[in-house]
Amino acid sequence: MIADRRHPNVVHADEVEPLVVERGQHRFHRRSFGATAGNRQLGGSLMELAPGAMSYPFHYHCANEEAIYVIAGTGTVRLGEKRVAVRAGDWIAMPVGPAHAHQMINNSDAPLVYLAIGTEHTCEVIGYPDSKKVAVMGGESWDELWIREIKPAGETLDYWDGEPHA
Repeated sequence: MIADRRHPNVVHADEVEPLVVERGQHRFHRRSFGATAGNRQLGGSLMELAPGAMSYPFHYHCANEEAIYVIAGTGTVRLGEKRVAVRAGDWIAMPVGPAHAHQMINNSDAPLVYLAIGTEHTCEVIGYPDSKKVAVMGGESWDELWIREIKPAGETLDYWDGEPHA
């Protein structure tokens, strides 16, 4: 990131180092703007999926609502039980809950570029229907989590298990 910016709350895509993910078919570049520009309750990332690539694994949120605005290219969004063709100019709403599990897929021969926007509640539970996992996170910020656990869904204990005086 460039140290000498015009203003602390103004950031250009060139000033944000991309996070590069290459994990099997999950191949994308992500430039996170929200916290970089000073947002505390709203996040935004410029995402670019290579042809034939997928975004993050199919998932849903229990606390954070997301939306996507497609800037360039075409692809498919997995949204709940459906697969929907998307193209530049489309807005995709992803409210919380399993009915709105989501994943972007670039099934074209050109990059798929979109802006992903979401609330930034740092106490979050995420479900992964394909892999049947659950993630639990909480903390002051995403960089300073007090807890981060990812486990198979369905594993549970009784509320009193392990308590020394129960």
